[in-house]
Amino acid sequence: MSGELIATLGFVALFALMAVRVPIGIAMGLVGIGGFAGVVGWRPALNLLSQSPISTITDFNLTLIPFFVLMGVLATNSGMSSELFRAGRAWLGGFKGGLGLASVGACGGFAAICGSSVATAATMTKIAYPEMKRAGYADDAATGIIAAGGTVGILIPPSVVLAIYGFMTETDIGELFIAGVVPGILAVVMYMATVRLWYGRDLPAADKFTLSEGLSALKGVWAVGLLFVAVILSIYFGIVTATEAAAVGALLTALIGLARRKLTMTTLLDSLVEALRTSVSIYVVLIGATLFGYFLAITQVPQELTSFLTTLGAGKYGTLLLILLLFLVMGCFLDAMAMIILMIPIVFPVIQQLGFDPIWFGIVIVMTVELGLITPPVGMNVYVINSIARNVPLTTIFKGVLPFVVADVLRLALLIAFPFIVLALPASMN
Repeated sequence: MSGELIATLGFVALFALMAVRVPIGIAMGLVGIGGFAGVVGWRPALNLLSQSPISTITDFNLTLIPFFVLMGVLATNSGMSSELFRAGRAWLGGFKGGLGLASVGACGGFAAICGSSVATAATMTKIAYPEMKRAGYADDAATGIIAAGGTVGILIPPSVVLAIYGFMTETDIGELFIAGVVPGILAVVMYMATVRLWYGRDLPAADKFTLSEGLSALKGVWAVGLLFVAVILSIYFGIVTATEAAAVGALLTALIGLARRKLTMTTLLDSLVEALRTSVSIYVVLIGATLFGYFLAITQVPQELTSFLTTLGAGKYGTLLLILLLFLVMGCFLDAMAMIILMIPIVFPVIQQLGFDPIWFGIVIVMTVELGLITPPVGMNVYVINSIARNVPLTTIFKGVLPFVVADVLRLALLIAFPFIVLALPASMN
């Protein structure tokens, strides 16, 4: 039996397991071990099963994941998201669509200390959606703005998805984080522009705050600014590694929450448990991806795909477009992390062969994955918002995100046409 056929059967088995709701990490692990055993035998496969999980969970570069997850959970439980929204409302609420602008800005700020799009969308739905409804926003506008704004959670550093991409491709995670800063800011600006251009005439303005109220609101966001400096700027200036920055960020978030009496010992323990659960689920997926990656490697499918795409005659950027379209299609069925973990081992050798910068490609592919978070039928942010705002139909939320999908496509085209937007900051670190 050829390697291509074995790999095809493996993918069929994987999607069949996912279709019956087997968790993706478990499904990838089962197919990986079974496929590996089918090629080289059960003894080597069982040896792989005994060694690979240990090497994954003890990898130093991956220890930043539980720290950043904990940082996001603590920030949420400390009420930092509501303070960001209040500051955004104070300064932007007087404009047409001001609450929408404030929501996007708060999503960007919270993303800088959270690293999860789903968590950002869920948190801002609880805070911003009721305010927009009281101000007279239509359901499609209110939920669409939050769903799109939440997607920056996996782009603006610290980003768990970027960290996983860096681990899988052996790309410097610190440089990936810094590379995500400008595209993340660009995303916030373009989303705000979309709110103004698409919804601006129909959205009401909130009550204007006085200057003293605006300055008072800014006092509440000092903690976010401190965390950003402690994590991102310390990585940029080479003071600490990304893993060390994650540990510092988690510790500072806990200390700030306790000092401001936003956290109690009970909520602190609850946050630790929640972060542990999330981290374990991520590690299970990573272990499954590692096992599945060994299976793909032994079938030589990545090498065969690289050879096929590079000799297809589509050209460098034509091949890139095919890869991005593949991710867009996969985004209709898989969440962001699943796409990265499943597809990167297959397509990354092609990217290397074509000569694209791995840091630039990491940002581009994460932006492409962002689209999957708000496009049907499996837009994770949309489903999360629907689970909280139960009175809003899924179709209404999907309608609301359409103009932001256009903005995302334009932003993606900009980064492909002008790679220096991504690479300028990482280059200045050296």
